[in-house]
Parts: sequence; C-alpha cells; structure tokens
Amino acid sequence: MVEGGQGSLVGLSPINFDLYKDSHPITYKSTGVCHRGDNLDRYLMGRQFMVIFIAFMINLSGAPLPGAKLWGFPDVILDIFLGSGVAMILMTAQMGQLNSQVNASHCMLDYINNYFAVFTFWVAMAVEFSGLMHSSYLIQLMVARLAGKPIVSNEPPKTGGVLVFFWFRVLVSLAVLGFALAVTLEALFNQQTTIWEGLPPSVGVVLFFVLMSCVGMLEGMQIAFFAVAKLPRSERGRAKFAMRTCEVLFRGKAHNLAGFMIGRQLCVTLCFF
Repeated sequence: MVEGGQGSLVGLSPINFDLYKDSHPITYKSTGVCHRGDNLDRYLMGRQFMVIFIAFMINLSGAPLPGAKLWGFPDVILDIFLGSGVAMILMTAQMGQLNSQVNASHCMLDYINNYFAVFTFWVAMAVEFSGLMHSSYLIQLMVARLAGKPIVSNEPPKTGGVLVFFWFRVLVSLAVLGFALAVTLEALFNQQTTIWEGLPPSVGVVLFFVLMSCVGMLEGMQIAFFAVAKLPRSERGRAKFAMRTCEVLFRGKAHNLAGFMIGRQLCVTLCFF
C-alpha cells in the first residue's frame, strides 16, 4: 500500500481532484489534503522513511540464522537463496511491492480508494512532521543555491514561530543523521557489519555510498516518471534527454512504465538487502 500509494498520489497531482470527488470519495480524503500546498513533498519524505523501515523489519523477521539448513538442500543452494538474501529480495519485491506499483500505475484512483491508503498517508505525514528527516530540506536549499534556481513552493514563506520550528527540526535531524553516519562508518571500518568477509573496509565504505546513490537516483526517477505520467506531451518540457526518456517510457500504452517499476524495485530492494 505504501509503494502503490506513492504512485497514485504523485500521478494524480496534476488532476483536479474535484473531478473525482463524488466517484472516489475515499481517494479524495487523501488527495484533498496531499495536493494542497507542499503536502505532497511532505508525504513523500515521510513515506520514504516508512518504506525503508518496513523493508529492514522484513529482513530482520525473515533473515536466516547462520548455518541454517532447509529441506536437505546442499550448501551451494542454501548460500545462493538464503545466505545471499536472494529469497528475501524476490519475496519482498514481488509479494509486497511490485504488484502494488504495477496496479497503481494503471489504476491510480481505484488503488487508494480505501481507508488503509488514508491511514498510510497520515502516518507518512506524521513521520515528516516529527522532523527526523528535515536535514533533507537543508540539502534541498543548498543544491538550489548552488544551481542558482529558486525553490518553487505552493505556500507563502515561513515566518515567525513556523520558521523557528522548521529550523529547530533541521538541527535535530542533522544531529541524528550525524550520529547515525558516525556509527555506520565506525562499524564499516572496524569490520563489524554483515558485509562479505574478506572485503577491505575502504571498499565497503565506497560500496555503501555507491549503493545509497543508486537508491537515491532510482527513487527520484520513480517520482519524476509518475509526476509526468498524466501530463500532456506539450507540458513535459524541452530538455533533450528528458524528452527521449519520456518517448521510451510512454510509448504505446505505457507498458514500459510498469516495466521500469518492476526493474527499479528489484534494484532498490537488492541495494537495501
């Protein structure tokens, strides 16, 4: 629901929600809030934390113990499917994520027309409000400043207590992020993680950041593709590579969009595990 809900809420953002207010009233309960002001950005931030949290909880729940045996299979089979995490990756991606994303990419209104979708939406909004990930807003401001482009907002500038509360959460988030990064790097350099045995610590650190970069790119591409899915060709911009990507992605009946979602989700889940 969290994966498919993102596709539906992002894909429906260009659509006037009054058009389906009566036909899909429960969908309207989410989009009526999500598509006002900058709430879509807030939802996406909270949703991302939910996805990562759920993925790691699934891994903790189903990861095999060292030396686990199953049905008399030889060690080579156990190493491939259990030791490497392939079994958990395939199960998580296909049972919990891919079917939701593919269905949501074609049935956006119907997919979130239920109260479970409304519940996950508000949980994501609450996570964002907590401020745990507000350091991402600081990165956004820094990138915009370096690029020399203003950040487009649907809300008036923050002032007074709202501004103070915003920057307080940014500082708290930076402190939490700094501590988490320090703990992770210390564990990597001391070879105290579950990374492959014999891998030099420096290689492990590089691999860690490369995988995080891949996940970030794939997540951003997913949101961008859903955002332009309902836009007419004339409103998709004129950037050369963006136009070429859209031509491939939405060719025919847009089956390539569903294909991208499948490949992207497998890659993201593989990076997580």
